[in-house]
Amino acid sequence: MHPSEVLFQGKRQPASIPVCDHYAGSEKLIRKSITLQQELGPIFDITLDCEDGAAAGDEEAHARLIAALIGSEDNRFNRLGARVHDLSHPDFEQDIAIICTQAKRLAYIVVPKVEDMAGVMRAIDAINHHANRAGRDDLPVHILIETHGALAEAHAIAALPQVECLSFGIMDFISAHYGAIPGTAMRSPGQFTHPLVVRAKLKIAAACHAYGKVPSHSVTTEIKDTTIVAGDAQRASAEFGYTRMWSIHPNQIKPILKSFAPRSSEVNEAAAILAEAQNVQWGPIQHNGRLHDRASYRYYWTILQRAKSSGLPLPEAAAGLL
Repeated sequence: MHPSEVLFQGKRQPASIPVCDHYAGSEKLIRKSITLQQELGPIFDITLDCEDGAAAGDEEAHARLIAALIGSEDNRFNRLGARVHDLSHPDFEQDIAIICTQAKRLAYIVVPKVEDMAGVMRAIDAINHHANRAGRDDLPVHILIETHGALAEAHAIAALPQVECLSFGIMDFISAHYGAIPGTAMRSPGQFTHPLVVRAKLKIAAACHAYGKVPSHSVTTEIKDTTIVAGDAQRASAEFGYTRMWSIHPNQIKPILKSFAPRSSEVNEAAAILAEAQNVQWGPIQHNGRLHDRASYRYYWTILQRAKSSGLPLPEAAAGLL
């Protein structure tokens, strides 16, 4: 049996997708992002944006551009996703119909501004209708949590099998409070200290981890000072349990990747512990004077998965594990 089957024994394993979700809207920025992905490899995703990327009146042409790019040879790793307009927008269904013509090569669809569980179900039904016509029945769906209703039902939404990721839309969420949360909470340090924002972030992360889904942290609006981006990413990972984060500028990608990647010392330790455990058929072991069993093996397994998805070099001891 594969180590993952032994360690999780039929339980849902955490989804393993790149830790950085880079948003690009205009054709120029999309193509620059794709070029960077080709250089670095599939260690970050690119979300091609219909919602904020299309000029008014140009929605159909923009959706067709996105579909063409997803279906092109430039989509070398099949790690291009798309954010469509929200359910209430007149072009929601059109976006889905056009983009899902490339469903076999589409990494995921992001649905913004859902109001409740019923809205999520309507969106998934529409996505499945068009994706099935293109020959795919398992297209991952990412849900943007940015309304009061969606936050209230975060656990129910995360429980849906097709939902792969819940992503926090901090700016729309704060705007929905009509001035009750100050604008300073849209950026650091306020976004990590304001009680209502902290509550939202923790609820989303907890819902995702309960069902093996990916919590994706909100954007950092600072695009010139990469130390702020790195600090936000570090806090999102270490203090709030997020395993993925938005990028809105190419300068943000590498700091996010570095901040979310496990330390090399921990990767080496994980490989050594798991290799030793495999040698005793996953029974308890002692390693450097500490007891380990399947509970800790599952933790170290996720460390190796994170290292792999971040493009880190893996030690030789991990060769027979992944």
